[in-house]
Amino acid sequence: MLRENINDLIALAAVAEERSFTKAAARLNVSQSALSHTIKGLESRLGLRLLTRTTRSVAPTLAAEDLLATLNPCFEKIEARLRALNDSRDQPTGTVRIAAVEYAIESLLWPKLSPVLKQHPAVNVEFVMDYGYTDLAQSQCDAGVRYGDQVSEGMIAMRIGPDERMICVGAPDYFQAAGMPETPQDLSDHRCINLRLSTHGALYAWEFEDPQGNEIRVKVRGQVCFNTVNPVMRAAVDGHGLALIPERLAADHLASGALATCLDAYCPSFPGFYLYYPSRQRPSSAFEVVLEALRERG
Repeated sequence: MLRENINDLIALAAVAEERSFTKAAARLNVSQSALSHTIKGLESRLGLRLLTRTTRSVAPTLAAEDLLATLNPCFEKIEARLRALNDSRDQPTGTVRIAAVEYAIESLLWPKLSPVLKQHPAVNVEFVMDYGYTDLAQSQCDAGVRYGDQVSEGMIAMRIGPDERMICVGAPDYFQAAGMPETPQDLSDHRCINLRLSTHGALYAWEFEDPQGNEIRVKVRGQVCFNTVNPVMRAAVDGHGLALIPERLAADHLASGALATCLDAYCPSFPGFYLYYPSRQRPSSAFEVVLEALRERG
């Protein structure tokens, strides 16, 4: 019943406020005759007289005043909400939750979003540290970040970073004492710094590729193990063994000489980070700001 009468109720409120069919018709951009027909139809359906008409004025009846006392606050709330939604197009608002590994947050998400957040004070971003590729709905996140070849089907995926490369590194003092491996199989003779995957609790098997493009997986051993990549790199700098880490993460230590690489011929590039989110999701104004900031333009 409400759906049938909502426009008629709006017309009634306009006539009651203006106390004039002429002014109300102009406000609603309809003809006086159409407005009069609308009110008569509403009165007929409700079985009530809603307006008292004289030659000079129009006034709501007691029944209409009682009805409008309930309706007008609702109309005002709806109008206020519509104005807020319209304003949000010019002033994006809202919170965006993103699940990602620490390396992605520090190397890509934060550098790209930090300056944008200063421009949009009503946009909030929450970073959720996630090494387990948690389901977005389960983690109540709007989007996640994964390498391009790990994005699930049914998701919209957008590249946010360049191609990546995992490299094998160690401190110069370590290489001087233990020598340098020539092939991935030689790692069994070296101390290595392990990474435990929170996905299923297993140790990460180091991944390489031979010159013919064949995949090589090596399980390594060592004294220390971490479940995030940054302390793995720190342990390598401190001389505790070899580490397999993202090349961009190690760039500063490679430039300073604190780390050196080995097995370069076995370390190919692969698709970099992508932001992904459900295809059914309708982006909010805040989410659109985040998408635009993270989009890879290289």
